[in-house]
Amino acid sequence: MTELAPKYDPNEVEQGRYQKWLDQDLFKPSGDKKAHPYSIVIPPPNVTGKLHLGHAWDTAIQDTLIRFKRMQGYDTLYLPGMDHAGIATQAKVEAKLRKQGKDRHEMGREAFVQQVWDWKDEYANIIKGQWAKLGLSLDYSRERFTLDKGLSKAVRRVFVQLYNEGLIYRGEYIINWDPELQTALSDIEVIHQDDEGAFYHIKYPFADGSGFVEIATTRPETMFGDTAVAVAPGDPRYKDIVGKELILPLVGRHLPIIEDQHVDPDFGTGLVKITPAHDPNDFATGNRHHLKRINVMNDDGTMNEECGKYAGMDRFACRKQLVADLKEQGYLLKVKPIVHSVGHSERSGVQVEPRLSTQWFVKMKPLAEKVLANQKTAGKVNFVPARFEQTLEQWMENVHDWVISRQLWWGHRIPAWYNKQTGEMYVGEEAPKDIENWKQDPDVLDTWFSSALWPFSTMGWPEDSADFKRYFPTDTLVTGYDIIFFWVSRMIFQSLHFTNERPFKDVVLHGLMRDQQGRKMSKSLGNGVDPMDVIDQYGADALRWFLLNGTAPGQDTRYDPKKLGAAWNFINKIWNASRFVIMNLPEDAKPAQMPDTSKFDLADSWIFDRLNHTVSEVIRLFNEYKFGEAGKELYNFIWNDFCDWYIEIAKVALNGQDAELKARKQENLVWILDQILRLLHPIMPFVTEKLWLSMPHEGKSIMVAKYPEPHSEFVNEQATSDMGFLIELIKAVRNIRTEVNAPLSSPIDILIQLDNEKDKHILEDNAEYVENFLHPKDLTVDLKVTAPKLAKTAVIPGAQIFVPLAELVNLDDEIAKMQKEEQRLEAEVTRSNKKLANQGFVAHAPEAVINKEKEKQADYESQLAGVKERIKELKESK
Repeated sequence: MTELAPKYDPNEVEQGRYQKWLDQDLFKPSGDKKAHPYSIVIPPPNVTGKLHLGHAWDTAIQDTLIRFKRMQGYDTLYLPGMDHAGIATQAKVEAKLRKQGKDRHEMGREAFVQQVWDWKDEYANIIKGQWAKLGLSLDYSRERFTLDKGLSKAVRRVFVQLYNEGLIYRGEYIINWDPELQTALSDIEVIHQDDEGAFYHIKYPFADGSGFVEIATTRPETMFGDTAVAVAPGDPRYKDIVGKELILPLVGRHLPIIEDQHVDPDFGTGLVKITPAHDPNDFATGNRHHLKRINVMNDDGTMNEECGKYAGMDRFACRKQLVADLKEQGYLLKVKPIVHSVGHSERSGVQVEPRLSTQWFVKMKPLAEKVLANQKTAGKVNFVPARFEQTLEQWMENVHDWVISRQLWWGHRIPAWYNKQTGEMYVGEEAPKDIENWKQDPDVLDTWFSSALWPFSTMGWPEDSADFKRYFPTDTLVTGYDIIFFWVSRMIFQSLHFTNERPFKDVVLHGLMRDQQGRKMSKSLGNGVDPMDVIDQYGADALRWFLLNGTAPGQDTRYDPKKLGAAWNFINKIWNASRFVIMNLPEDAKPAQMPDTSKFDLADSWIFDRLNHTVSEVIRLFNEYKFGEAGKELYNFIWNDFCDWYIEIAKVALNGQDAELKARKQENLVWILDQILRLLHPIMPFVTEKLWLSMPHEGKSIMVAKYPEPHSEFVNEQATSDMGFLIELIKAVRNIRTEVNAPLSSPIDILIQLDNEKDKHILEDNAEYVENFLHPKDLTVDLKVTAPKLAKTAVIPGAQIFVPLAELVNLDDEIAKMQKEEQRLEAEVTRSNKKLANQGFVAHAPEAVINKEKEKQADYESQLAGVKERIKELKESK
């Protein structure tokens, strides 16, 4: 046994412990082929920077599950890894180089990519240090990176197979373009936000000089790409002008007036300028009418040679100058300010430019249909909470083709080559043999393309590896609900397509971590919290307890330093209780062993029944991912039942002369503490390891000790009921002592009137506890007692308690207190009566719930009668 410090110090407890676990190889799978496998692959953090509180939340839940299942005997794998995060990481490195006066284009691709690898190595080490500080039991021997050799092979295999199946194609389409990062973006990498803008109403004159039409646009700078003006088919306002031509202002190009289904006759003027190279709807219209596509912008968002004197101007500077010129030449009719939703790049924050571009796409409809069909089978992905399945289905039902090419240098290079002489394209897993005659596509794949393969590529796929056969599909994915579109959905459709299996059985979704004001944590608000700072102040176990206790599936939570302080206090309570138990053990104490229930007294039977209930509930709630509720069960049992009551009760025997009784209490305390530490270990790995190793124990770590199980021989509902009565009685007397400032050291007279003989026997059989906890000078217990006229009174189910304190009691105050209690009980009786009169409740609630409510009703009515009688007596005493 190890002597413990008087106070819990997380730094002392956690220092060096993680390395000891690593040295003992405790994080690796057990290798027991008879054990059921259980696997989680970590959602790979981006190597763009350090982990934030959301990562800590994610991984605290994952590690809790892994430790829980490991202790239950599962063959567990918690696989670590990181994501190269193409756009995000390249943007970070480019920004760093700009501060040094360097440009990637001047450096060249190879030198720049080496700079990014150096960045990756630096931040990967930081992240691994953070994982260690959080206590994550990851098997580092299987660590993966989305650009490592094995995953790169998997990416090439997937790309080539999808291409050969006709599900990947290259084409010219309108895409979302980030002018700052100069790359394409997928739809879900675009964040829409309200911006101030305007409708610019512009004259488009008829070519024959017969007048003009009024066109409204929010993006006048794109008019250089106009190739038609459209009206709705059959619009009576414009039937006479269809087929006529207009003159494009300032340009002079002739534009035909066409009819097209895209036009909404009720919106604006019912006339729409068609710019096929800069709007997805106009692109489709242009295809239907064989219109020319004119791209008017360069990659960096400046205007190109199609724009005449505006060439080289930034798009927004061009807009300002163009509007001024239109006004000067009489083409501008009016400007109407508006606030409208505008797409912004998720990565750079700049306004996205819809733009014609040749890109690579995944044809999504066949893949989405496979997901929707699978969700109707027993092999579906189970969402927790279930409502988020609708989010997946809605997105899959309305999915667009996915643009997967990115104009970057950091990432998986697209495995396509173009013949320098013939222009022929070759797509393959390996480069062409006569490589000198071929040029590889310069683009890389969207980061999410490789991340979508994460659950199975990390297991060795496409090879038929032992890990893939043993641990795939994985069991649980834990992530935020905000990433369903980006990642969860893509893992599902890629996994179904390439392995014919779901990637994970359950996906557990938590919400966002918000600040104390309920705001989302962000760099712009400066309200982010570094989890490592929290650990430095409170310890990893306190942070993990806070994160798990604040977890309700699908719900956001607020960061609250007060709750971190409360978590530390709870651990300190456990520390002090453990220290007390260990200090009261004999030198030759044995490891915890199952106690003999035949020798239990009431307090023993009660605490073991409560322990048994707690074990059952925690296991159930962990399996249902209800960690917050499990935390409440653990807290109530440990703090209230064990620390506040059982330890205090056990002190009577520990300080007594009965050696046999003392030994039994020591054995009970060791067993209960051992079970508590095991119950808590998945959430609080560091302190439970320290305390468990400080006790008599068998094994090298609590991490591989067996998780508690319910024992039928511990079930004793009657003992729990009887002890509950005794506790309520003790609390009632303590409350009276507090009210009249009578400390436990001062004996007082106590009269207890009971409703039945059974409760009288409880008090008689536990006279020693009554004496120690009530400290009476003179104790009267009977079915009928004569209540003193001047006394403090308490009413509990089954008993009335009177403490004659004539010189301290104010009759009016006592009557007022009793009347307040009368009002409370009357409200409870009314509530209970209404509930039991509700036919819906009676018809559908389980019988046990109905019976429990009836018991409550009877208790309230009995207490109310006692209170009314006492009020009557007090009033008669005046």
